[in-house]
Amino acid sequence: MDQPKRTEIFSGEEIEDAIAAGLSAMGLTRDQVTVEVLDEGSRGILGIGSKPARVRLLPIPRPDPTPPPVASVATIEPVAELQPEPPAGEETPDVTAVAREMMAELLKRLGFDAEVEVSQAERAPDEDTAPIILDVYGAGVDELIGRKGDTLAALQEITRLMMGKRLGQRTNLIVDVEGYKQRRERNLRSLARRMAEQAAQTGRRAYLEPMSPYERRIIHLELREHPDVETISVGDGPRRRVTIVPKT
Repeated sequence: MDQPKRTEIFSGEEIEDAIAAGLSAMGLTRDQVTVEVLDEGSRGILGIGSKPARVRLLPIPRPDPTPPPVASVATIEPVAELQPEPPAGEETPDVTAVAREMMAELLKRLGFDAEVEVSQAERAPDEDTAPIILDVYGAGVDELIGRKGDTLAALQEITRLMMGKRLGQRTNLIVDVEGYKQRRERNLRSLARRMAEQAAQTGRRAYLEPMSPYERRIIHLELREHPDVETISVGDGPRRRVTIVPKT
């Protein structure tokens, strides 16, 4: 059976309604797509000025259940299957090396001639291991960032799923493009310090804008040892945000 390769935009009264409509139209389940929230929508005032929520659904590549003909040179195996499982008794493959190779292969298939630099991020208090950072460099790769990093978030999610399939376990990794997230991190850390100072001086909670899990992680890390405030995450889904709470 052919796999859906299209990316489509769907709308609904709420984000979950839009996602449900898209899954129904595309014939997929929730774990088979990556969701990009384009517009959270608005209820308006007394029903006036309301806007529907809009999402883009990106099908996640998955293996074709039908084996390709041996004579077909055009058939390409799924990226997640490129690395064979190590035979019993052999050493487990290096996670960093596998991540680099898999990212490079995915970029090649997307049409980018790019290099992948690997480094290690700082471990957050609630993390078992420090994330691996895959930073992509090359001509035209800025197209992979998208609006507010939405495309980059989808690329990261796909890479994590591929790594999970390859290694049989979840891998904590971060995908970046030409230091975009590093620049964003510097801005977020500066914002965190300013808002923490404000919360400490006024004795009132400071509420930050909704952020991705990666961005909330940066705020928590920056303020984890602050003497006067602590941080908590509140809300659900795309509305989840960090709240800076003065210590009593």
